[in-house]
This record gives sequence, C-alpha cells and structure tokens, in this order.
Amino acid sequence: MSAFAPVFLVNGRPGATLSPLDRGFAYGDGVFETLILDGGTLPLWDYHQQRLLAGCECLGIPLPLSTLTAHKDQLLALAARHAVDTGVAKLVVTRGEGGRGYATPAEPTPTIVAGLYPPPAYPVSHCRTGVQVRVCNQRLGTNPALAGLKHLNRLENVLARREWTDTAIAEGLLLDQNGQVIEATASNVFIVKDAALITPRLDQCGVAGVARRIIMEVLVARLTPPVSPVQEARLSLEMLRDADEIFLCNSVNGIWPVLAVEQWHYPRGPVTAALQQCFETYLDERRALS
Repeated sequence: MSAFAPVFLVNGRPGATLSPLDRGFAYGDGVFETLILDGGTLPLWDYHQQRLLAGCECLGIPLPLSTLTAHKDQLLALAARHAVDTGVAKLVVTRGEGGRGYATPAEPTPTIVAGLYPPPAYPVSHCRTGVQVRVCNQRLGTNPALAGLKHLNRLENVLARREWTDTAIAEGLLLDQNGQVIEATASNVFIVKDAALITPRLDQCGVAGVARRIIMEVLVARLTPPVSPVQEARLSLEMLRDADEIFLCNSVNGIWPVLAVEQWHYPRGPVTAALQQCFETYLDERRALS
C-alpha cells in the first residue's frame, strides 16, 4: 500500500484531539521520533526507543518503558488495521497538559501521539545517483543541554527549509554560529577524505540521528576494505569543499550520495556505495528479527 491518508492515535485513542493546554502545542515541550515502517514492522525500533527515552529523561518527562512499548504495539496494530505495511511512523511525546506559563506541572501526565504517513515520494535517483544540496543562511544556535536530542523545538529547521523551493535541491546544510557544518535540515552529514569518514561533532547543537549512529557503531566495521572508525570533528566548509565523497543519512531515507554542494561537485564514491549496501542489508536483518 503506497498511498493512504495519515491516521493517528492520541493517547491510544483514534479520533481523539489534542488539548489547547498541551505543553507540546504551547511550548514545544516534548520529543519525537520518525521511524520507517517496513513489512508491517519497525525494524529500527530499539534505536528510536533508546533516543526517545533518553530525551524524556533529559527533559524530565516521566515515560516508563512499559508505556512506550504499549504505544508501539498500538501503532503496529493501527497499521495492520488499515492494511498499511510500508510507510513512515511518528511518535510524539509531550509533557501533557499544563497551565499558562513555563512552570512545569508537579506530576505531569505525558501525551503520546502516534501517527502513520505514506512513504516519502522522493525520486529513486536520490539514492541511486545522488542529490544536489545548498548551504542555508539560517544558522543553528548553541545549546549544549539540548544538543543531540530530537526535541519538538525545530523552528531553525523550518526556517532553513523555507529558503528554497527549487525541486532540484534535495536538502540544505545547516551551519552553527561559528560557520561549522552541523547537519542538514532533516538528515546528518558525513564526508569521506582519503578513505576516512568524518561527521560533525554534535556536542553544541544538532540532532544525533539513528542512521548516523548505525553507520558509526555497526556499518563502518562491515566495510571491505576496512576503514578507520568514524571521526567526530568540527567540520568546516573548506573540509566539505575538499572532501572526496559526501553523503546524507536518516533512518527513513537511508543514505543519499551528495553530487553537489553549491558550486562544488562530488562523485558517488565507493565508500558511500558500500555503506548504502550495508545499510540495506542491516535493515533486512532487523526486519527478520522484528
């Protein structure tokens, strides 16, 4: 099933609505995960679960593992009920309802919204051939306390994505206040230089993506010939310019080779191609276990 109207559960109930007093709506007080649904399963669930729970812990939102697992099961049941086996799933966890003002409730009751969306309609060429990318004018602010989290405050990404409408440009790179490359609007970025893999350090801002983690912890070790572990570093535009290969990644789209950043051009190189194959194989393995 490739196209369907999005469907949702709010606190496990279909057709329920979100309260205007919900702090996720009022203040972006929460976290979220966007997951690939494949073969009626969530093959990367463990990674998303860990990041979601870590985000809730950081924000002080009480979310027992048993509660999250129950909502995951409800999401899969929703997919089965609507005969959806391929698409995009989303889980949003907010602190729940609260009064006006920033003070948090003493004993919050989180709101959990689960949704199913059709698969993204990107051209196959994005993966097979590669994409063109721009450098965004919007800069990321520095906030070490929230760095790495996938929290609901994504206005910087929204403003960056508003900068272009040209469909030939697939993504935009976001820099920090010092002009260092951090990420793209909806994906992480890696460069390859002299067979070494480098990705931006995300200790000041940016989102630590699931696909990024899988590449660093699992896939690099599978490459033949072997390469060194991924380096997390400050990534300048000059380093980007001089890269042998560049690719973007997220858990829904997988790995996209970058063919151009502004006026700089790159091949779909051997390291990127090998990682793409490794990623697909890893998804197959995870599906078999789900």
